[in-house]
Amino acid sequence: MRNCDRVRATLAFERVDRLPCTEWAPWWDQTIYRWREEGLPARFPVGREGMVAIQEWLGLDLMYQINIRSTADSYPQVPHGQGLVSDVASYEALRDHLYPEIDWETMIPDWVRRRHAKGELAVWLTVEGFFWWPRRLFGIERHFYAFYDQPELMKRINEDQVAFIKRVFCQATDILVPEFMTFAEDMSYNHGPMLSEETFNEFEAPYFREVVPLIKSRGVIPIVDSDGNIESCVPWFLACGLEGILPLERQSGVDVARLRRNHPTLRLVGGFDKMTMNRGTEAMRAEWERLLPVMRQGGFIPGCDHQTPPGVSLAQYRDYMSLMFEYAERGAEGEARR
Repeated sequence: MRNCDRVRATLAFERVDRLPCTEWAPWWDQTIYRWREEGLPARFPVGREGMVAIQEWLGLDLMYQINIRSTADSYPQVPHGQGLVSDVASYEALRDHLYPEIDWETMIPDWVRRRHAKGELAVWLTVEGFFWWPRRLFGIERHFYAFYDQPELMKRINEDQVAFIKRVFCQATDILVPEFMTFAEDMSYNHGPMLSEETFNEFEAPYFREVVPLIKSRGVIPIVDSDGNIESCVPWFLACGLEGILPLERQSGVDVARLRRNHPTLRLVGGFDKMTMNRGTEAMRAEWERLLPVMRQGGFIPGCDHQTPPGVSLAQYRDYMSLMFEYAERGAEGEARR
């Protein structure tokens, strides 16, 4: 079965020969530096640039992210958590650096197009969501105040983001149709969301409802990417037409079995507790056993619940991979729901 077909069929709750064996997130740079001392060729760059090459070297299924940022290369650099927008005038002053035209030859290079067309390389698309994007402009602290102090500016920013997402999504899918896409949100921490349902319904839901139908009309599954414990937010997203969640961080308390029980059609990506990866084979096997019942229900691409930490050796990662392939076959033994 071709890689792209396997990813699509898994997310559609259809039967597969085995589940995909891949990583959606790149490994930490410190993890790559460690692995270079343990046998990983130094020619592979860190970050997303080397993702596919390292996947191929390791023997994983190949996955490539088209990561579309809403800022141009000319956007001024600011420290993490800080922003440049404080009012309408500062937003207007930045407009020349926002919502850029995309160089698609660079964003989706020819080798990606060719390998995707052959079914070898699964592709997913990422845009900045309606919590993430205003936060990046305002900065973390000002963003939270802006819900109350500058609601009209918040809404205007997200209206502009809707127009940008529609434009770039149509352009991207004219080139190739990704297996799924994500909205980068990161709107939860380990005790739950950082905003109320009422605030979500005012400041996010209308914009999701405007873009999600377009996404689904082109056969793409829309998924929310949020760290932390996102479980209580799932009904909010489902009501807007979104269909999946990643990365399902175990350390924040996310339980994939509970999620599937409460939301039977929810697509799941990730979920494997990365903190077990340096504790030995039996600890990792126990974690795969925890996930196996949900794997057998379909609609679940299991993998590390975020970037593999540098405490994991290359040998330990290979043990993790060996178990992944074993359980990918066992996970395909269940009854598909559709």
